[in-house]
Amino acid sequence: MVNVICMKWGEKYDAKYVNILRSMVARHLSREHRFACFTDNGHGIRDDVEVFPLPVLEIADGPERCWRKLTTFEKTLGDLQGTTLFLDLDVVIVDSLDPFFELPGQFLISHDWHWHRKRPITGNSSCYRFEIGAHTDVIEVFRRDPEMIRRKYRNEQAFLSHHLAEQGILSYWPEQWTPSFKTHSLPRIPWRYFRPPVQPPGAKVIVFHGKPNPPDAIKSSYGHIRKFWHASTWILDHWYDDRQTSTPSKKAA
Repeated sequence: MVNVICMKWGEKYDAKYVNILRSMVARHLSREHRFACFTDNGHGIRDDVEVFPLPVLEIADGPERCWRKLTTFEKTLGDLQGTTLFLDLDVVIVDSLDPFFELPGQFLISHDWHWHRKRPITGNSSCYRFEIGAHTDVIEVFRRDPEMIRRKYRNEQAFLSHHLAEQGILSYWPEQWTPSFKTHSLPRIPWRYFRPPVQPPGAKVIVFHGKPNPPDAIKSSYGHIRKFWHASTWILDHWYDDRQTSTPSKKAA
């Protein structure tokens, strides 16, 4: 038994994202698993998702920066145990998740493509695997002086990556497994004006960070010269709730 978990708080993402993520995981993970969402509002989440209260992380006001994700490293996480894959709500799963549970390593995370040259250690926490209760030092160190850590590190994934790298247990997924939509799907300017975004070869989980998110990427955007993209209709073949009788793209056809 393995676990796949996500977090939802505030109003940025609604239950639709949880339900679609659950559908994608069910289609792409052959291993017996539990799927859980930690949230402050479980309204509208489908019945086959285990819903747990959002863990508490008390910090002073400031930029969001996803610091709440650090609570996944508490000693206990609901009643879950064992190997766990964390996924952001806005990822698009396009291939089997089984290899994410087969690759050896104590802690694995996506490499952060945006800061790869300037900050080569930093990972992207849209997709990471860990053992529940194995890295409690992460949250313990943060709670000792959260303001110092927030001044030193731009966000939780930078702190998390550097902390675990210092212990020698940080590993990364193969680059092709977790590509960035903005970096690997969107053509560079000026080719972006003539070519549509593509599904990167070898991708398993496509990560969306910043803008656009999946429903925006499905549609064309012509509003700004640097925020221009053609429609990525292929996302509809993956990003949908399986309680529908067929994929949205097939329905449209």
